[in-house]
Amino acid sequence: MSSSGVTLDAIPKVDIDKSGVFKYILINVTDKNKQEESPVTIVRGYAHCNYHSDILDEVEGKLHPLQCEVLGGGRISHDADFKRIKIYGYSQGFGKADHEVTANIIKDAYPKYTITISDEGY
Repeated sequence: MSSSGVTLDAIPKVDIDKSGVFKYILINVTDKNKQEESPVTIVRGYAHCNYHSDILDEVEGKLHPLQCEVLGGGRISHDADFKRIKIYGYSQGFGKADHEVTANIIKDAYPKYTITISDEGY
């Protein structure tokens, strides 16, 4: 357990806004004190963050002292009424996330949703 009390297995895999279009990042989280543990890959996306780096700042603040490595970013369009999530685009600062990996993680958290990915758009 890290000094903040956050353990890797207790971190929610997905934390995205309930609806709207917003930026997201795909992150590997590790505990530097437990090198033998595999990283946990998480998805975070918030409309109130203007930049992908703002999302990272927020996540690092919540998970400190765990270490966050951004694997890439993009955008999410979340339509809760129709149970649809579209993953697309890229981050200018972090590059494009692997949208397939992101989709698989989100599918576990939103099993009744239709999840689509696209390399189109920003």
